[in-house]
Amino acid sequence: MRPAIGFKNVWHSYDGEHFVLEDISFSVGPGEMTVILGGSGSGKSTILRLTLGLIRPDEGEIFIQGQEITSMTEHELLDVRRKMGIVFQSGALFDSLSVYENVAYRLREEGWPEDRIEEEVLRQLAFIEFKGDIHALPSELSGGMRRAVAIARAMVGGPEILLFDEPTAGLDPPTARTLCELAAKYRDLEGVSSIFVTHRMDDVRFLSSVLYTRNAAGDILALHRDDETFSLINTRFLILRHHRIYFSGTEEQLRRSEDPYVREFIGALEEVEEQEIFEESVLE
Repeated sequence: MRPAIGFKNVWHSYDGEHFVLEDISFSVGPGEMTVILGGSGSGKSTILRLTLGLIRPDEGEIFIQGQEITSMTEHELLDVRRKMGIVFQSGALFDSLSVYENVAYRLREEGWPEDRIEEEVLRQLAFIEFKGDIHALPSELSGGMRRAVAIARAMVGGPEILLFDEPTAGLDPPTARTLCELAAKYRDLEGVSSIFVTHRMDDVRFLSSVLYTRNAAGDILALHRDDETFSLINTRFLILRHHRIYFSGTEEQLRRSEDPYVREFIGALEEVEEQEIFEESVLE
């Protein structure tokens, strides 16, 4: 099957001289998730912008569901972007629009009839288990719920690709876990292909240790690593270093790696998380 996303020998610079990405090649298959880790300035967000066609590489090819996009016109890219949704770090909801209107915005832009808009908006809000007032403004929601609504907004209309730009940044651990649960559910239950950029090891642990499925009655079940039927083959991890892919593999390969940099990098992320948790507990 053709990849949903494919990077082939991609190089990118912002000034024509200093490259932020060098010879990047990877693919994300249908229903797969690629989690990208890396230090500040390593090029994580640049990969998302390239995937959306917001910027073009200096060299290399980028494929979205078999279509090479680097030479496309802006008009052609609009059709490609309709296949994708993106969740920004802040959620980026429209402050003056209600929850319902935020989620419906994309569909209205595309000219959907109102009855179909209502059906799709309510379906996505039910999927994220939104139980609040759909007419509330974003300012009336918690930070975590704003980002959950942003995920619903990104997924209306059924895009086959979902991009996450550090969606758990600044959130407390329980709320961050809820966001990861949603990302994993879209991956496993909806078959969405995704790139998940993060700097949190808790995100890595959760996304690699749970698999969602449905039983015969249609109820959602969560399988965990200690379950006999657990087999997570749809999630891979990349670490960027010096503008290149330094590590690519499964969570188990990441966890068992004896590479000095990988061990140091993971350790540093865990120290940052511990400090963030400590600071949150002090503030409380």
